[in-house]
Amino acid sequence: MAGAQCCENPPALSSASGQGSVVESIGGLKAYTAGSSNSKAAVVLVSDVYGYEAPNLRYDDPKCELVSMDLNVARQQVHHLEMLLPDRKLADKVAAAGFFVVVPDFFYGDPYAPNPEKPVMMWLENHGTDKGFEDAKSVIEYLKSKGIEAIGAAGFCWGGKVVTELAKTDYVKAVVMLHPSMVKLDDITEIKRPTSILAAETDSITPAELVKQFEEILSTKTEVDSFVKIFAGAAHGWTVRYDTNNEAAVAKAEEAHKDLMDWFHKYLK
Repeated sequence: MAGAQCCENPPALSSASGQGSVVESIGGLKAYTAGSSNSKAAVVLVSDVYGYEAPNLRYDDPKCELVSMDLNVARQQVHHLEMLLPDRKLADKVAAAGFFVVVPDFFYGDPYAPNPEKPVMMWLENHGTDKGFEDAKSVIEYLKSKGIEAIGAAGFCWGGKVVTELAKTDYVKAVVMLHPSMVKLDDITEIKRPTSILAAETDSITPAELVKQFEEILSTKTEVDSFVKIFAGAAHGWTVRYDTNNEAAVAKAEEAHKDLMDWFHKYLK
């Protein structure tokens, strides 16, 4: 189920963030895209409840603000920023690794906004993962119609449930779940595609004990490759809602990003 931890550390949404571009329709959904559409391998990123404009899913390079500074001061600031911030946020980082990346707007312009009068469970009544799954299939069908041969999907929190459903089908070659929500043991038993689960040690939504049960089930499915990792010291949402001024948080997020890309390099390239 979803809960309070699902909504902690809400990002400041930005339509301007990203080195890629926003297109009006990919499989019927508005989407941020990055990388070459001529690539034969694509990755669909399925966001958490805050949607596709979350900057850590895209790109927002504060070094662009340094152009008017004194050169020596700017150099010092750039060095400082490079120590604290990943050069690329996730979509652009995956695109730079050779994939065409699509981050659809699964919420049709209505991401969750923290509101005590409208808790996330009420918001979910109109933004269910079942609809997200159907929309994801439409996006993937569109990509395949354009000649993209190998498609993977990574899902964060809410999106983790969507990619779990995809992993039960032949729509994708592989999936990565990152601090997933609403995933049950029965879901794991139905998985048929290579699956990586990157989980937090501190997660009230999908506790580490439940993730270990996921791992046990996957270990019995010898026909399905799997990788399960519980990140010590990490809390739910750490891969996309981390504090960019916290070196340890950045490093932990980047470790998960590398694991994600390694999985897709293994199965999509």
